[in-house]
Amino acid sequence: MALTAATRKVDFLPADGPGLAYGLPPAAPGTLFVRGPNGGMRVAPDAGFTVVFGRCEPEVHICVGANDRHVSRRQGLIRHDGSRWMLYNTGKRAIRFPDRLVLDGHEAELPTAYTPLFVIGPEQEHLLETRIAARSRAEPPDLPELPTADPDGSLLRDDVERLVLACLARRYLAQEPNPAPLTWAQVAEELNVARPDEGWNVKRAQRVVEKVRLRLSEDVPGLREEEIPPPIGNALNHNLIMALLVRAALVQTDLLRLEE
Repeated sequence: MALTAATRKVDFLPADGPGLAYGLPPAAPGTLFVRGPNGGMRVAPDAGFTVVFGRCEPEVHICVGANDRHVSRRQGLIRHDGSRWMLYNTGKRAIRFPDRLVLDGHEAELPTAYTPLFVIGPEQEHLLETRIAARSRAEPPDLPELPTADPDGSLLRDDVERLVLACLARRYLAQEPNPAPLTWAQVAEELNVARPDEGWNVKRAQRVVEKVRLRLSEDVPGLREEEIPPPIGNALNHNLIMALLVRAALVQTDLLRLEE
């Protein structure tokens, strides 16, 4: 029986094909898809095949950063270790995952999802798309006629919580680059300006935020101290703010509460 593209363990992806963010062709669960600007590869988890990517096209399977001397000729490789797909950075430049950097000589597991990776140069970044086929599941039906679901405003239970969280997340709501939570001293100072008759201080603001964080930690990861490797720093407040923003429980108009 002749092998089809879907049954071959290793196959090439054409350069003019769609990006991996738009979906995958039929493939067994765990199949790796990886794509650069000039095409890519599809590799089954049991193929025993190592995908090599980098600047020097004759020496790699996927060319990335062909016009950038800062990218290594063999920048990295991806192989299956028997249970998961692992990326190894063998080049001189860092590779940026959505949530961290993988430095020279380090490795990282690829999640079973669409994951854009970037080889970081001093003047430009070079995209390497990866995606691992998940187990198939029934697609939900299209819902074009139904109204859009409302944001989950119930995550914040009263105006006090919304006021304090909007203050803590001021830089995020203002869409500043690389935002960080305000310090507790800054939060208390701004609250006293917005509500001068309420006697805000650092301890009171902390208690409000901690109450919200602990309440949401039952359903949202990254909101408990034991889940964060030290030093914790601003991680708990950052994760809380991001959770509220992603769920639209905290929106830009909440900044107006500080201006009233």
